[in-house]
Amino acid sequence: MAEGLTRQQLYDRIRASTRDEVILEEMTRLGFWKKNTLMPSPSEVLIHREADLTRELNKLMEEKRRYQNREKMLIEMRKQRMAAAKAKRAETKLRNEEKRKEKAAQWAEQKEKQIVYLGEDVSQGLNKTVSDTERLTATGLPVFHDGVALAAAMGISIGKLRFLAFNRKVGHITHYKRFYIPKKSGGKRLISAPMPQLKATQHWILENILYKVPNSDAAHGFVPGRSIVTNAVHHVAQDIVINIDLRDFFPTIEYKRVKGMFCKLGYSEQVATILALLCTEPEVDQVALDGKDYYVANTNRHLPQGAPCSPAITNIICFRLDRRFEGLARRFNYTYTRYADDMTFSAKEPAADDAGKLIWGVKQVVKEEGFVIHPDKLKVMRKGDKREVTGIVVNDKLSLDRETLRKFRALLHQISVSGLTGKQWGKGNIVSSVEGYINYVLMVKPEAGKQLKDKWRLLLNRDDIKTQVRAAATQSDAPPAPSSSNENNTTNDGEKPWWDIL
Repeated sequence: MAEGLTRQQLYDRIRASTRDEVILEEMTRLGFWKKNTLMPSPSEVLIHREADLTRELNKLMEEKRRYQNREKMLIEMRKQRMAAAKAKRAETKLRNEEKRKEKAAQWAEQKEKQIVYLGEDVSQGLNKTVSDTERLTATGLPVFHDGVALAAAMGISIGKLRFLAFNRKVGHITHYKRFYIPKKSGGKRLISAPMPQLKATQHWILENILYKVPNSDAAHGFVPGRSIVTNAVHHVAQDIVINIDLRDFFPTIEYKRVKGMFCKLGYSEQVATILALLCTEPEVDQVALDGKDYYVANTNRHLPQGAPCSPAITNIICFRLDRRFEGLARRFNYTYTRYADDMTFSAKEPAADDAGKLIWGVKQVVKEEGFVIHPDKLKVMRKGDKREVTGIVVNDKLSLDRETLRKFRALLHQISVSGLTGKQWGKGNIVSSVEGYINYVLMVKPEAGKQLKDKWRLLLNRDDIKTQVRAAATQSDAPPAPSSSNENNTTNDGEKPWWDIL
């Protein structure tokens, strides 16, 4: 028996070759048969050849046994293919996972450095990041080529800018506080007031971009240095005054139109998209589901009433409309001005006969510019009528409605006698409404306004009135109006108009 081999191992060697070859190998190993002889013995050659043939025969017999069982062979082949496929899938999955992680890392790094996506339906064009530097410089506007530069100028991170501008069809958050105020004509008006972060961003856009764009001479609403007084003074002592209002003024101006405006100013499509998203918002339905509140958009994005940028944007977009109306007014010898969506035409008697032609022309221009005239707010006031422009009487000079002023003075007297309890002016907070009307009088008739302001200040210094003012401020659900403004105004019944809420 070979040294170190067990009986079983020796049998296995014999089965793998031949008995003679094993004996020959062992005899050679033990020195009974010389190796590498110059003349090998034929017996040795035959023994090795017999062993090779035996191994080949064993292999063939093994394959024969395998092929004899076809079903077993197919199963084995199937297993082999499945194992190979499984290994390939695992390899592919691992490779794809590595690619996904690499792509996610690149995407995260890219998002930190630039804006590449801002939501559904608004992200096309974000790859265009070249602004018209010459045009922007010529008009005195700041130059930004992309969102990175815009965020840096605003003093916020690129992530914060993306968060404020992102277009969400359904979201857990909202950047606006929404409430309704009553309309004088009935119904309610939706006011969308931006939250502090977005409001600060919109004020930056207003001061650094929108206020630098020149407005038409006819625009007086929300233009620095102009007011309802400068709007009304152009129509004093005219024989005919025509007032025309536009229906759903802000909602009519949608996101695409605002984006187009910023592009026309010279900004790249990426910057224009971001600015337009910051200045527009859809109306939403608030839905509670599984204990969470969701805000679901139910309209297209448009200018919200209550946002700082909305009035200034309307003035820029209405520039062409104003120019066309100015030309129409000159044609019929009329004077034209506009305060937000309140348009006024006036003329002396000879031109009054052309009022019908003028109104027809106005309707055509309004339609072509994408707006709609409010049919219930088209007024033609002639001689003998009380002619008003944005709440100011313009018959002979700028004046106030006497009946309203008399009622207000009576209200102050009643407050001095019995306090604020049970008193009402307009439809909002009594204190804010009173202060708003006083500031309005100050603008139109400074002397009368100063008298009213002094009287109101004396009333506010009384201890009983102070207590009632604090209680009224706590209990009131209406948003407080500003205590002072250069554009405060009221309607004849003391109700603050929509533009004063802004």
